[in-house]
Amino acid sequence: MRWRLLISLSLVVVVVLVHSGPAGADSDSSPPREDPWSWPIDREGLGERFDPPKSEYGAGHRGLDIQAPAGSLVTAVAPGQVTFVGRVANVDVVTIDHGSSRSTYQPVISHLKAGDTVDRGETIGTLVAEPSHCTSSCLHLGRVAPNDDYLDPLDLLGGGRFRLISPNGPPPKPPADYGTLRRPVAGRVTSAYGMRVHPITGKRKLHDGTDFGARCGTAVRAAASGRVTSTPTDRAYGKRILIDHGGLITGYAHLSSRRVHKGDRVSAGSVIGRVGSTGLSTGCHLHFMVWRHHRLTNPQSLL
Repeated sequence: MRWRLLISLSLVVVVVLVHSGPAGADSDSSPPREDPWSWPIDREGLGERFDPPKSEYGAGHRGLDIQAPAGSLVTAVAPGQVTFVGRVANVDVVTIDHGSSRSTYQPVISHLKAGDTVDRGETIGTLVAEPSHCTSSCLHLGRVAPNDDYLDPLDLLGGGRFRLISPNGPPPKPPADYGTLRRPVAGRVTSAYGMRVHPITGKRKLHDGTDFGARCGTAVRAAASGRVTSTPTDRAYGKRILIDHGGLITGYAHLSSRRVHKGDRVSAGSVIGRVGSTGLSTGCHLHFMVWRHHRLTNPQSLL
């Protein structure tokens, strides 16, 4: 009888171990792994680093200061949904929920609204100059866990525009946006995408494209192959052309003339019109616009 009792107890122990799994397997409370973030701004340097407070209302630095000129474009560090755009303690703030954490940006003026979705690297606003603890203008980037604990943004930030790769084996694939569009016209950028004071109306508003300075009559070329969807003329943009590339739409404004019509198929680099100064314009230039999934996007991020 004793040996039968020992066998029964052994079986019970084996069953308990099989169903319970390794010790501590169900007690792992480590946070889920997060994908790396991209740098939200072209930085000149780093200011004060993350220094979490000892208590909920204690002193400390709850984010990362990134030094950059006022007026710089600020982009989303990862895909997500905008949850807040407004002022907190008289500072303009944008918050984006990425699921595993939230990112916060200040002081940033944004054209977005709560509920909007954004892609990694999509422009969300413009850095503004406001009094702060920084010695010069800077972006304060925050990272907040779902339980509202503050986390170090540097843990997810990589090398920015550059990253080290192994010299052995095939090179990594370029980013999805790399080389999507070609420049539609030669010439320097005279006004970038972002918030600015309109040179004619004097109102501060979003400059919804990139201006390339060029002489009137300069050939304007399609930034990618696609189909012409519209060739409108209006008071603000003057003569312009809209081309659908499948997922991307490009716009070419202030033209002096157009060589294509609605419904035409165009190839990348084909001449579609000529630079002009029609509409609300202060001189000859091309106003180049991009919509990505029907949302305005900084053209320079795709050129």
